[in-house]
Amino acid sequence: MQIPAGFSHYDRPIIITRQKYIRTVYSCLLNQTCSDWEWLVTDDSSIDDTPKILRQLAKNDSRLKLKVLEFNSGAAVARNFAIENASGRFIAFLDADDEWLPEKLEKQIFFMIENKYSFTHCWYQPIDNQGNKIGPVLKAPRKMNYYDMLKFNQVGCLTAVYDTQKLGKVYMPSIRKRQDYGLWLNLLKKTPYVYCLPECMAQYRNAPGSISSNKFEMLKYHWHLFREIEKFSLAKSIYYLGWNILGKLKK
Repeated sequence: MQIPAGFSHYDRPIIITRQKYIRTVYSCLLNQTCSDWEWLVTDDSSIDDTPKILRQLAKNDSRLKLKVLEFNSGAAVARNFAIENASGRFIAFLDADDEWLPEKLEKQIFFMIENKYSFTHCWYQPIDNQGNKIGPVLKAPRKMNYYDMLKFNQVGCLTAVYDTQKLGKVYMPSIRKRQDYGLWLNLLKKTPYVYCLPECMAQYRNAPGSISSNKFEMLKYHWHLFREIEKFSLAKSIYYLGWNILGKLKK
C-alpha cells in the first residue's frame, strides 16, 4: 500500500520511562511498513540508563531525536515538549512499554488521508510484562464526538493520531494524570469526531499494580479534569463522572 507523496511524514512523541522496553519499542518502529517517521523522545529525567541507550541508538538513526528533562515534570510536560518540536504533519504517541504492529502507521495514516479524517484511533490488545495477551481486544465505536468522549474515554493513547495540518498543534493540559484524555477533549472542540480504524494495531502493556491498571484510582483524575480543566459545574462533573464509573464497570 502506497501513501500519496507529501503525506508520509510522521511525528511521534514518546515518553521513555522504562529502560527494559526501549529496544523493544525501537524494534517495533523499525518494523513499521512505513519507514518515513521521526521519533521524538522526551526522557522525563530517568534515573537508569535510558538516556545512554537512546543516545547510542541515535548515533545510527537520525530519525531519533532525544531530549532529557532536567527535572521530573510528568507526562504532560514531556509529551508537550515533543509535540512542540515535531516537524511533520501527523502526531502519534507511543509510551516506552507499549508496542505497535508493523502496519499501524501505514494503515492508519492511509485511513485518515483516504477519508479526510483529522483525528483517529484504532483497537488495541492489552498484554502483561511478558507480552502475553490479557483479555480481549479493546474495541471502540466507529466514531465519537465530544459528548461521547466525556461519558467514557475509549481512545488508547498509543492508538491516537491527529493531523496538525488541519487542526494545528494541540497540547495536553498540564495535569499529572489523564492528560491524554484532556487532549482528546481539546481535539474534539476543533473537529466533530474521532474515527476508529476497526483493526487491532497496537499492544498496551498493563502491568499489575500500575496506576493505569487501577481503574477506580483513575476516577479522581477524571474529576480533576472535569472540574479544573473543563471548568464544569459540580452537577455536570458528577454527571459525567457517573458515566465514567459505569463505563469502568462494563470493562
